[in-house]
Amino acid sequence: MATTSTEQERTAINWLYSTQLFGVKLGLESTQRLLGEMKLPLPEQKYIHVAGTNGKGSVCAFLHSLMKAAGTNAGIFTSPHLIHFRERIKDADRNITEDEITKGVEALKIMCKDWEPHPTFFELTFALAMDWFRKRQNEWVVLETGLGGRLDATNVISPVVTIITSISLDHQEILGNNLTQIAREKAGIIKPGVPVITLKQPAEVMQVIADTARERGAPLSIVTTPLRGYMLGLFGQHQLWNATLAVAAFKAAGFKTSEPILRVGLSEVDWPARFQRFIDERVTLDGAHNPDAAESLLRTWQQAYPGQKAHIVFGAVQNKNVNMVMRTLQPIAAHWHFTHFESPRSIAPEELRELVVNHYGQSVLYSIHKSSEEALAVARASGEQVLVTGSLYLVGEVLSQLRGEKQWFQRSTQ
Repeated sequence: MATTSTEQERTAINWLYSTQLFGVKLGLESTQRLLGEMKLPLPEQKYIHVAGTNGKGSVCAFLHSLMKAAGTNAGIFTSPHLIHFRERIKDADRNITEDEITKGVEALKIMCKDWEPHPTFFELTFALAMDWFRKRQNEWVVLETGLGGRLDATNVISPVVTIITSISLDHQEILGNNLTQIAREKAGIIKPGVPVITLKQPAEVMQVIADTARERGAPLSIVTTPLRGYMLGLFGQHQLWNATLAVAAFKAAGFKTSEPILRVGLSEVDWPARFQRFIDERVTLDGAHNPDAAESLLRTWQQAYPGQKAHIVFGAVQNKNVNMVMRTLQPIAAHWHFTHFESPRSIAPEELRELVVNHYGQSVLYSIHKSSEEALAVARASGEQVLVTGSLYLVGEVLSQLRGEKQWFQRSTQ
């Protein structure tokens, strides 16, 4: 019996997911080799490169939406996906298709089958994306770094503009134990002579960015005033800063700004799971996975629902400052619903319960659930507002349930 296209796609993408076993390998050698074999990147393609701890995905989404409003079919590469791998690679017209994934992955599989070391999941995914952008003839491409910046696979390209969003403590086991070390990794995307745009940051972060820009002769612009007077498609005060960074980069890249372009681009941005509200179901999704993101979520919740608390469906992965995230959100927690979700890095809900009980005692209301589906159902049955947060992997899983797309959900660890 002939193998169907769907089976072929499943086989190809399962192989790609299997390369997650190679872990996260910082360094540019494998990516340079992959792109070299593929004769990429194209000299005529132009890139905007975005790094940071929080907000980089939102900045990419705003920027991509502005380009679309300006009539430019730009490519965009982001991670992780929420429901399906296809979300990572797209342009203004569409996402990469199953058939394109199948053919692209099979070509990569053949090309690197004897390589030592073997390319990682992220390196291969980036190579797949770059090949797709070539075939789609995208003049512009927006690239979000995966982890860090200096040694991130995406750092092999030469951008027209670089953006560094808010930097805070995250991934310390890989990027460094303090803000200075982490900022050095993020600032690694700054290229000689290429304009770099950032916003006001902690003093030690600003020092690293300013020093790196000066050493490399990169013009540095610091956004100090948030954008006003426009309706944004993403909710929250922090999104004003992300939109402002995107507009500054849009201008620096040579795009002409007009009121219609700004109005449409900023209002029609689509970036799920960033304070995404399903009003009728009284459910809000937000992938706040570190303390700074949790602070932004707290402020945004209090702005949207003053005086109201939430039944919080919460799950997290290991190697995160989960304790501080939960302590930050405790003021708006009416009841915690701790849950496991589909990730090998998922923390057992019993461990999450211990963290919150050890700090606040038995007065904290909580439930433990064996699945996100059960946690969501019980939380919604309360009749109160529900907030799903703690990990983008959990939020993606719940989003697939709310959209009726459970059958499409594909878990990922990076």
